[in-house]
Amino acid sequence: MVELTLLHWIYTVMVVVILAVMITRRDTIIPCIMGIFFIGLAAKGSVTGATRAIFDSLVVAGVELFGVILVISLIVAMSKMMEDTGANMLMVKPFSRLIKTPDMAFWFIGVIMLMVSWFFWPSPATALVGAVLLPVGLKAGLPAIGVAMAINLFGHGIALSSDYIIQGAPTITATAAGVEVVDLMVKGIPLVAIMGITTVAAAYVFLKRDMRLGRIGTAVVEEFGEKKNVKVTWVSRLTAFLVPAAFMLDVVAMSVFQLRGGDATALVGGTAVILMIIGSILQYKGKALGKIAQYMGDGFKFGMEIFGPVIPVAAFFYLGEIAPIQSVLGAGVLPAGSEGILSDMGRSLAAAVPVNKPMVATMETVVGAITGLDGSGFSGMSLAGSLARVFGTAVDGCIATLGALGQIGAIWVGGGTLIPWAILPAAAICRVLPIDLARRNFKPVMIGLIVTTIAAMFLI
Repeated sequence: MVELTLLHWIYTVMVVVILAVMITRRDTIIPCIMGIFFIGLAAKGSVTGATRAIFDSLVVAGVELFGVILVISLIVAMSKMMEDTGANMLMVKPFSRLIKTPDMAFWFIGVIMLMVSWFFWPSPATALVGAVLLPVGLKAGLPAIGVAMAINLFGHGIALSSDYIIQGAPTITATAAGVEVVDLMVKGIPLVAIMGITTVAAAYVFLKRDMRLGRIGTAVVEEFGEKKNVKVTWVSRLTAFLVPAAFMLDVVAMSVFQLRGGDATALVGGTAVILMIIGSILQYKGKALGKIAQYMGDGFKFGMEIFGPVIPVAAFFYLGEIAPIQSVLGAGVLPAGSEGILSDMGRSLAAAVPVNKPMVATMETVVGAITGLDGSGFSGMSLAGSLARVFGTAVDGCIATLGALGQIGAIWVGGGTLIPWAILPAAAICRVLPIDLARRNFKPVMIGLIVTTIAAMFLI
């Protein structure tokens, strides 16, 4: 086991401070910057080095997040063009006839997101589903935060934590656990179902309660930025047809050419740019160049407004992984054999607990959640699998079930529904603050993890 250094303990203390600040509904930028400074000070031994670490960590976070910032900005630029042409209103009408209530909108959007995410992963699915179904949900009276919750919980929660079609997550976990991928997925079905049903049901109940008590507004015109008195023309109708048709072709292309993750997201982003340009040229003709520049500016302005406050927070938590902290502070900053601060702390915590089925189930969930704090649920998959093999052997339990439990903890926290920058796509496409979505998800996800962990104690 790797020796824990001062950097490990500074990071851990600051994580506790940041979580406490989040629970009190305050912004976490200052404690995150302080955490980076203290870690830099301990590693470099000088105020100058610590100050440089702040900037360098922001650069690392910005580079990591730029792809997401870009695709969201482009989708927003396209949506601005659709608003000005009136195409968004025409796109809403067919669904509006079917989806009359907020309840129908929540479950319809969620189920569609689940199915699309299973085949193409949540990040590109968020852009595809959000661009088309956000206005539908708003028209039905579901607030933007409700749409974001449905997209996020069904996509980055249920779909990504199960990953039955692409099988990226279970492959990593099963390999580390020394079990067959199919065995891990089959054994994990009850846990995935319990986690998904419990969390989504709790989120839905809390959302409905707050809507009934007037804690969440349901006004839709200003939320989606619809334009009043927009004249519907042949351009509006053509654009309203081209946008969903183009995105459906993207879905087909993803399937035929096996585009996943970043490649699929790039296809969606490029499609949004092309659609925005075509719509602008048809609508404005000779003035299209200026309008395109305006839409691009509006898109990136929105993207930076949403992502700007998140980058400092991400900068701190990225330091929990081996590559970012070495990039910022140098290759020798952590002891030999270290796999990153979060992984080291998870292993140390696992080694310090007594061994029995309730305890190993609890620790598998906790360690999985801890490794997810960097905002990348996949970074903890190998550790979750390795610990499942150790714990399962020690208590003569089912290693595959324990591995699935650790996978659920890591993905739901970091993959993700709780870490602000992991939920950026859903928050940005629905035009809500990531921190607000994270706070609203927190209680349902915690309830789900507790119930799922208790169930796992009987299944292992």
